[in-house]
Amino acid sequence: MKGVKLAGVADIDAAAAARVAGECGCGGFTAREKLFGRVDAVSIAVPTEAHEEVAVDFLARGVHVLLEKPIAPDLAGGRNIVAAAEKSGAILQIGHLERFNAGVMAMAERIKDARFIESQRLGTFVERAAGTDVITDLMIHDIDIVMTMVDSEITYISAVGSPVMTRHVDIANARLEFANGAVADVTASRVSEKKFRRIRVFARDRYLALNFNDQQIEEARTAGGVGDGDGGFPRIIREHIPVPAQPPLDAELHHFTATVKKGGRPLVNGGDGIRALSVAHQVREKVAAFGRPHP
Repeated sequence: MKGVKLAGVADIDAAAAARVAGECGCGGFTAREKLFGRVDAVSIAVPTEAHEEVAVDFLARGVHVLLEKPIAPDLAGGRNIVAAAEKSGAILQIGHLERFNAGVMAMAERIKDARFIESQRLGTFVERAAGTDVITDLMIHDIDIVMTMVDSEITYISAVGSPVMTRHVDIANARLEFANGAVADVTASRVSEKKFRRIRVFARDRYLALNFNDQQIEEARTAGGVGDGDGGFPRIIREHIPVPAQPPLDAELHHFTATVKKGGRPLVNGGDGIRALSVAHQVREKVAAFGRPHP
């Protein structure tokens, strides 16, 4: 990346630190403390349980932080991270990667009055995620996207789900209802045969569908008034919206470093991370209640 110098990497696995440092031509360390005084900003991708400890360590020293999602295992930890950023004035960006999907960004510009959103994020099982549930691993991406498209408070959540491969929930569906009447139906699975990631958004006068993988959008919208189309109804215009695809991770890193240089508010800040985590936890509670017998 132009204008950015990789000062070093830290990993408690000495072999991993040495390997990456060798590949990238930078310093390699087994203790994060070795980065203090060497870096202006860090990207933190440690296990979620360590987010609070590691992020606060850097934020308290005024180091800007890009922190993987979810912001923390629990809301108290997330709030402590945000408080540390606010106290030091350091920038805190949460790694909700799909916000930087070019298709998502183009869709958000076109949708101002979402009424119904249907999102499906299905994937094959990977052992890496076996220690957490599919809600905080995958569904939280779509929860975050839905909440940016619907500018209203959630009034009701219902959800179902089940373990399949692990002791955690591996497939789940949630229905989010908003004060303005909008509804979102969100499904996440990590036990599907194929990867399928798609979101459909219905507004008052148009419908948009996005394939997350190729970042392309299909749109259907009404045009003209009554009587302009067949049968006296408005005409329906269907259009493919070309979106210049780009790797979301590249876009996220460029946004983070640009925000560090220029100042301002990152696209996904700590408050956004806490909000998404809060809803994810409510979904998890509803799923747990679904699995209990009725009194």
